[in-house]
Amino acid sequence: MCAFAKDIGIDLGTASVLVYVKNKGIVLNEPSVVAMDKNTGKLLKVGEEARQMLGRTPGNIVAIRPLREGVISDYDMTERMLKEFLRKVAGFMVFKPRVIICVPSGITEVEERAVVDAGIQSGCRRVYLIEEPVAAAIGAGIDITKPDGHMVVDIGGGTADIAVISLGGVVESASIKVAGDQFNEAVVKYMRRKHNILVGEGTAEKMKIAIGCVYPKEEETFMDVKGRCLLTGLPKTITVSSAEMLEAFEEPTESILESIHAVLERTPPELVADVSTNGIMMTGGGSLVAGFDKLITSRTGIATSVAENAIACVAEGTGKSLDMITDMQEGTINLSRRRQVN
Repeated sequence: MCAFAKDIGIDLGTASVLVYVKNKGIVLNEPSVVAMDKNTGKLLKVGEEARQMLGRTPGNIVAIRPLREGVISDYDMTERMLKEFLRKVAGFMVFKPRVIICVPSGITEVEERAVVDAGIQSGCRRVYLIEEPVAAAIGAGIDITKPDGHMVVDIGGGTADIAVISLGGVVESASIKVAGDQFNEAVVKYMRRKHNILVGEGTAEKMKIAIGCVYPKEEETFMDVKGRCLLTGLPKTITVSSAEMLEAFEEPTESILESIHAVLERTPPELVADVSTNGIMMTGGGSLVAGFDKLITSRTGIATSVAENAIACVAEGTGKSLDMITDMQEGTINLSRRRQVN
């Protein structure tokens, strides 16, 4: 029997795509990047190989990220990328799979439709949607079916999704377009403003991972950074400290904190009491920036922890929700946004 009779869960992220095959777990984790030949329109590379081309391509080749801020910005490229990833996972498709795709909680109906259509065009039989915070909560091991309030803060590449979940549904949520990409942009702007140096997105990402922090570190860390001097136009290397990264990240960090506060303000008091007892769970790659959990704890007074496998949490949750795919009409999980295409 072809492996593609299986149901599939896809975390279609701005930074990366994770594919979960039922009974196999996560079988693919690749950057959401596509490289194509501008002249012929031919797809050259997808995923990690395409990511390595970002900012390094000759005139006729373009490396693009077809998803921006959690939603599809280039429909055609997203469809082709999905098709390629599904081919990588299972080769020739004999049976079209049923697929659950993860979407930000703030997605519009038009954006939902684009995701569903891209899934169908890339070879799926039926496409269901699940909201990111719900998937993140399931992936983090939270039993969302109980009448017990849990708060999830999922910081991905393009969006930060904050939600209070109870009885399998989202009670209050906020989805803001401030996440990993905006942290990278903040580093680029800071380096330009403070040091007159231009660094690329890839370098900014490395700095974020190596010395980035949003809460003062006990011991300061340093990193040598290479960039182009804006005054001379020549290459230049300077040493950057974690304290400077703390300063660079101030604006995006505050936006996320304000959204967490706003969601708590709108949440019914009984559920706020539950959240206070259960704590806040952080997921997504952005939650791994040093000190994020400590910062939220200090600002809200609620114990905050980062999920064990923060990056794969949403994909794991999407995969686990495949068990409920036949009950989806009954609303086992938050399916206010469910779409089904025959």
